[in-house]
Amino acid sequence: MACNPETLRQIPLFALLDDDEAAVLASQVEHKTFAPRQRIYKMGEPGGQGYVMLSGLVRVTTIDEDQQEVVVDEPVLGEFFGFASMLDSSPHQTSATAIEPTECLEVDRKDIAILLERKPLAGMDMLAVLGKQYHGSQKLVRVRSMRNPNEVIEESLTLGDRVADTVARFGGSWTFIITCLMLLMIYALVNVWLANRAWDPYPFILLNLFLSMLAAIQAPIIMMSQNRQDAKDRVRGELDYAVNRRAESEIQALSRKLNVLGEKMDDVVDLVRDLKGSN
Repeated sequence: MACNPETLRQIPLFALLDDDEAAVLASQVEHKTFAPRQRIYKMGEPGGQGYVMLSGLVRVTTIDEDQQEVVVDEPVLGEFFGFASMLDSSPHQTSATAIEPTECLEVDRKDIAILLERKPLAGMDMLAVLGKQYHGSQKLVRVRSMRNPNEVIEESLTLGDRVADTVARFGGSWTFIITCLMLLMIYALVNVWLANRAWDPYPFILLNLFLSMLAAIQAPIIMMSQNRQDAKDRVRGELDYAVNRRAESEIQALSRKLNVLGEKMDDVVDLVRDLKGSN
């Protein structure tokens, strides 16, 4: 069924088209209606058509490396889906399913070609709108993508932070303890052996001064490293929270699917029961 030009002009993707351009495109696109749980297109199918939402609810999903279904988008009124595959004639990388009664405009690659042949400047208007959509998608991917916590932390480290971590790491190692113990023993033995000629005779007051200075410097450096460890834990906690929210969303989606399957099974049972009763 052909589309009304006024309906077409209300869609942001085609909002910049003039009356002639909108009329040309409206004569080419088709008005489609989908029932609840009806699949609009499936991943891997030829991407010859793109769709623009008019009403209803559509869920666009894909399958990740763990063979889990991931919700990519739920377009609202005026938003489009499946356009990338339509424009480059590649197979769909996602699947789209109507969740409730849905109305969409089906836009074919040929429809866009006819529009551009008759109204070449319409392409720039459409590209401007598509560019905004793609920038929004890229921003969404950056927000949603989970990064390695260690990489996030490493990017924020300054030179002083790295030095403090190195000092704290070395100060808390067996290498430091054994080395310090050997130096202290050598220092004490040499001063005892020199007796009256010793530069720091027993009870080694100069050595105590050096150790106190070392402790005074080392303690705040270790505290700096510990404070940064708390910041690292906060970063990891925030990233873990984001992962948990994703997991919760996937569990909810799985629960919805199980509920739908349960309803379908009940419908089948009722149908079988009715058939037995009629016989």
